[in-house]
Amino acid sequence: MFELLKTEGKARRGRFHTVHGVIETPVFMNVGTSAAVKGGISTKDLEEIGCQVELSNTYHLHIRPGDELIYRMGGLHKFFNWQKPILTDSGGFQVFSLAKLRRIKEEGVYFQSHMDGKRIFMGPEESMRIQSNIASTIAMAFDECVENPATYKYAKNSHERTVRWLLRSKAELDRLNSLPETINKKQMLFGINQGSTFDDLRIENMQRITEVPLDGYAIGGLAVGEDADVMYHIIETVEPYMPTDKPRYLMGVGTPQNILEAVARGVDFFDCVMPSRNARHGNLFTWHGKMNINNEQYFADPKPIDENCGCPACRNYSRSYIRHLFKAREALGMRLCVLHNLYFYNELMARIRASLDAGCFGGFYRANVNKLAERSED
Repeated sequence: MFELLKTEGKARRGRFHTVHGVIETPVFMNVGTSAAVKGGISTKDLEEIGCQVELSNTYHLHIRPGDELIYRMGGLHKFFNWQKPILTDSGGFQVFSLAKLRRIKEEGVYFQSHMDGKRIFMGPEESMRIQSNIASTIAMAFDECVENPATYKYAKNSHERTVRWLLRSKAELDRLNSLPETINKKQMLFGINQGSTFDDLRIENMQRITEVPLDGYAIGGLAVGEDADVMYHIIETVEPYMPTDKPRYLMGVGTPQNILEAVARGVDFFDCVMPSRNARHGNLFTWHGKMNINNEQYFADPKPIDENCGCPACRNYSRSYIRHLFKAREALGMRLCVLHNLYFYNELMARIRASLDAGCFGGFYRANVNKLAERSED
């Protein structure tokens, strides 16, 4: 399923074969939490801006419109007219993000819906059934994402529970994939590494989860309060224990700089709401650094956001016009900026892949890792 085409240092160039098409890696997955990218972005837009994989949220789709409706509509691919791969998270992140609305037990997690306060229970079996109804290409095992910093005792209990939940997730998805009424009988499963910021727990957890035959392995529980250097250290700590013949996914990360650093450390898959969330406030990523289109300096600027960008916004509109849209509170401004940032992220991954193909990733990394994190002077 996964071809490792070549390496440069720890950086990997791969190709992942799925029932919904081939994924060229390293790859950034565009986040459509509720089966839509915020900012008025359609699946046709995603195709135009080079998206390979769309990511949706199991918990949110379970709450609204309901995974049973999605099943009746033929699965998420048909529901929102997307033919390429989809990854669904497990709902495990909501164990972290909805901390005030949940109770964790061995059987699973008891939630209160953030929408209406309704009681919800989700364990490994429920998460797999929801994701099977959604019929995504890749399902994520149910896990517990621990807030950093965490005590050693809590992180150890959590990592051990995550392993037990993985075994239950695997058993249930195997059962579901064998049923005649299942939409996607080739749904894949990725396991998730946990253990907070403790090296020994992270290593033990990775060793345990890689004993389970899965389609890929993720590093979870990062970018949730720790410094970037801590995140990079954890990647370096667990990477030697990850199979070389399976995709590696760093969950919820991150900035362009984070992505370059993680690719250099051997990561293949990424996702983050940052490019779309920042864009909705006028914060843009460009090849000359970060910029905010609301700034006065762009009031009469005829240039595109980035002259080296081929996105729909940069091909057709000026900085001056897009700034005007934001000041006038016109939704088009937000939409154009989201299109730009997502295009930039997808293009960043395409250039990373091209540099690996050409054997010059090291030079690409050095030329861009700091520049992309700086404020644009243009």
